[in-house]
Amino acid sequence: MSTERRPTVAISEFARFLRTETTGGMILLAATAIALLWANSPLGDVYRDIRDLHIGPESLHLSLSIGDWAKDGLLALFFFVAGLELKRELVVGELSNVKAAALPIIAAFGGMVAPALIALSIGWGEPGIERAWAIPVATDIAFALGVLALTASSLPTAARVFLLSLAVVDDLGAIVVIAVLFTETFSLVAAGIAVAGLALYAYLQHKRVRAWWLYVPLALIAWGAVHGAGIHATIAGVALGLLTRVRADEGEAESPAVRLEHRLQPWSAGLAVPVFALFAAGIAISGDSLAAVFGDAIPLAVLIGLLAGKVVGILGASALAVRLGLARLPGSLSWLDLGALSMLGAVGFTVSLLIAELALEGEAAELAKTAVLIASAIASLTAAVLLLARGKVHARGAPAEPAK
Repeated sequence: MSTERRPTVAISEFARFLRTETTGGMILLAATAIALLWANSPLGDVYRDIRDLHIGPESLHLSLSIGDWAKDGLLALFFFVAGLELKRELVVGELSNVKAAALPIIAAFGGMVAPALIALSIGWGEPGIERAWAIPVATDIAFALGVLALTASSLPTAARVFLLSLAVVDDLGAIVVIAVLFTETFSLVAAGIAVAGLALYAYLQHKRVRAWWLYVPLALIAWGAVHGAGIHATIAGVALGLLTRVRADEGEAESPAVRLEHRLQPWSAGLAVPVFALFAAGIAISGDSLAAVFGDAIPLAVLIGLLAGKVVGILGASALAVRLGLARLPGSLSWLDLGALSMLGAVGFTVSLLIAELALEGEAAELAKTAVLIASAIASLTAAVLLLARGKVHARGAPAEPAK
């Protein structure tokens, strides 16, 4: 009997391993490294041929490249899990209390506005900046939390709560930006089907229906309709997540949102995000392209927008909110802790790469993605050093600076 149960136990342990934030960040980093090495190897043409290979039914307007399937299809799973987490935070988590949520919400807003303004000021007048300003507004949850888990085990739990809440709100803002800025064509019929599908999903949730064989095709229909409407299909993922019930009924072990997040997070972290990274991060890098990042206005705007804009925006908005009495810095954290966490906000990898692909084309998109990779690498390393230093301070039991 024990022999028959081993595969199930092994699979369960592997899923638990994939659920950890550190593991997700490591897999994402590995996929990024593979993409960069592959794209810059003698087999680079093979990489690009696979990425650009179209599959899917043309009659349903679903003949997409493998890269687009990863971006529009698999990444919808990531956004579904993010939507589940956001809904849980809004209803029963850190964001359910307005005062408790005020600091990360205001910080997230500042961390989106400042990078956009900096990018616009640097790239003003350049073709494409009217869309490229959105690239540095996003913070990558997987990488940011992975770096935090690896380097900040001695920091108070309030550090993780702040970063998670900020990243969730930031993701919602980035999703809104994608929906508004990158909807080029619009089909009213497809949009109506999408709304009907989402409404039916919400109704089934309200009626406590648990039949997966109803939800799976309904989710696929909603995704296809959102894609057909001309809206970026990942919106379907977050919408379905936000419509999922998060409060457990009496006698119910766990709510549907918790159950789905538990089951799907390993697939998101172990498959969806890494495969997207594999086909999004394969940028051909040369000495000329690196020089162009620092000499071309738009990639430079993206780079400085992430590195400077995120830190200035997050810290500045937080300080203003505390000074005006709109929010309060947690007693266990100091402004130096918040500064280190703000640097993590400059890790814009996943969603920033997605927006770069949507905002620009050809060489301009590749340069912008190179700028995102450089900024994210610098931010990760800098934040890791700062967090390790702050962790040592907290490990010695040094009191946090008083919030003023």
